[in-house]
Amino acid sequence: MKAVLVAMALTLLAAPAVSAAGSGLAFVANERDDTLTILGPDHRVAGTIDSCARPRGMHFSADRKEFFVACADDDQIAIYDTATRELLRRIRGVPAPETFDLHPDGRRLIVSNEEDATATVYDVETGELLAEYETGEEPEGVQVTSGGRLVFVASEAANLVHVIDLDADEVIADILVDTRPRRFALTPDEKELWVSAELAGMINIIDVETLKLVGDIAFLPTGFRPEQVTPVDVIMNSEGSRAYVALGRANHVAVVDVRKREVIDYILVGKRAWGLELSADEKTLYVANGLSDDVSIIDTGTRQATTTIPVGRVPYDVLIDDR
Repeated sequence: MKAVLVAMALTLLAAPAVSAAGSGLAFVANERDDTLTILGPDHRVAGTIDSCARPRGMHFSADRKEFFVACADDDQIAIYDTATRELLRRIRGVPAPETFDLHPDGRRLIVSNEEDATATVYDVETGELLAEYETGEEPEGVQVTSGGRLVFVASEAANLVHVIDLDADEVIADILVDTRPRRFALTPDEKELWVSAELAGMINIIDVETLKLVGDIAFLPTGFRPEQVTPVDVIMNSEGSRAYVALGRANHVAVVDVRKREVIDYILVGKRAWGLELSADEKTLYVANGLSDDVSIIDTGTRQATTTIPVGRVPYDVLIDDR
């Protein structure tokens, strides 16, 4: 605990305290260092927080005054103050959390429990376990619809997308997709759900109304073999016109025309492009590169990586406080 407090103190000296909204700071979860790297608006390292065992997925609270970190090897969710970066509390007894999504009510956190083959729901204020649903082996990606009724959970080992109806309190569908589904993105109109299929090298597209597969998009940057293309994270702009897909060991980010479902560019980044985050103005894309231990900064206008920032070992996810 003393080491944590010392690290936080050094962080606060390195990065001036700012208001919770719009500080411009980015937080990077380094799963092999058990740390969070803080990046300033100038894209330089502003500090480091000793966090927890194997930090992975992250998410802001509804008012963005707090942010949550999945501590996969500590079986807990750590909750931090966004402005001060102080550890506020922990939700304990969460089995091997990997990623999660926050319900629109701002209270329910839906968590994928990688080693337990479950998705669990916790109250972020009290830490109470509210519900538990069985999934296939190795669940990862979680996506809640804006209305809050449906939750999608990707099971990597079962090649399934599970659909949970929270109102009915049950899993209502298991959608077979391509090999090793990982992460999700909803189109802004929520008519389509995009899911990355890591070992198939593609995106599968699911019709949200019918819960049926309606298309896919394959990736193959020049100079790479199909087995080297391992897409993980996917994110869309607010218009739903562009999607960005981190292609894992292919060391590129694909830029996709969403309406045409066509790849329009590949952007070279670091090794094993993994996690993605867009800035609020959508001019900057952050890419966590898990095997080169750095973050690439992409100018979305020029579609070029403008800088690379060394962070901790095996960065997994990025969160930006700029809204």
